[in-house]
Formats: sequence, structure tokens, C-alpha cells
Amino acid sequence: MATKKAVVKSAVMAKTLESALAGLATICESGGKAVDSRAKDGKKLAASSKRLSKKRATLGKRKKAAAAKLKKDATADNRNALKAVEKELAAVVKESAKVKKAKDANNAELSGLRVSVKCANAYVKGVAAADKVLNKPKKKRRKKK
Repeated sequence: MATKKAVVKSAVMAKTLESALAGLATICESGGKAVDSRAKDGKKLAASSKRLSKKRATLGKRKKAAAAKLKKDATADNRNALKAVEKELAAVVKESAKVKKAKDANNAELSGLRVSVKCANAYVKGVAAADKVLNKPKKKRRKKK
């Protein structure tokens, strides 16, 4: 015995199409916001990374000077100054590694988001162009005399 296949109703198709288009519009909107948010976070992380890099360079120079001073005059004050600089430098290097890891993860996510948003925007443009073609008014033909 043959089974009957269900025939899709036009109202169901129209409703499905409308929900798909609404979903695509939502994706474009939320994706744009996500890209903006990630870009803002990326700028903060880049500024933090730059600040830590400068601080690391400064501490490196300070460590070199403290080591030279300690070599010249081995007092407890000079030894403590060198230890303090080394401790601060280690903390900055550790923080810099954390920021770099966060920055790399943010950049990877941001690039993926940008690709997805670009794709979604292209689909929206294509659908808009198709709608424009499909919803053209029919040309009226003149009757021949």
C-alpha cells in the first residue's frame, strides 16, 4: 500500500520563509553588535599589552642599572633594590603573558565573527535584490489599434 506524502501548504511556506528572513536579520544585527564589542575589547587589550611592554622595557633597564650598582657596591640596600626590580619584572611578564593569551583568543573570535557577519550581510543583500525583482509591478501592455 502506497503512503501519501504530505503536501506543504502555501501559508506554512510563507510563515517559514518570514521566520527565516527574520532570523537572518537578527543574525546580522546581533553579529554587528558582537563585532563592535569584540573590537572594543581588542583595543583595550592592545593598549594594555603596549603599556605592559613599555613597563617591561623600563624595568629591564632599571634591573641592568641596579645590577651594575650592586656589582660596584654590594650593600644590602642595593641587593634589596635589585630583588624588588626582579620581582616587579616577573609580575609584569606574567601579566603580559595573560594579556597576550586573552588578546589572541579575542582576535581569533573576532575574525570568525567578521566572516560570519560578512556572509550574513551578503545573504541579506541577495534576498533584498531577489525581493526587488519578484515584487516588480507587471508591465501593462497597450492594446493594438
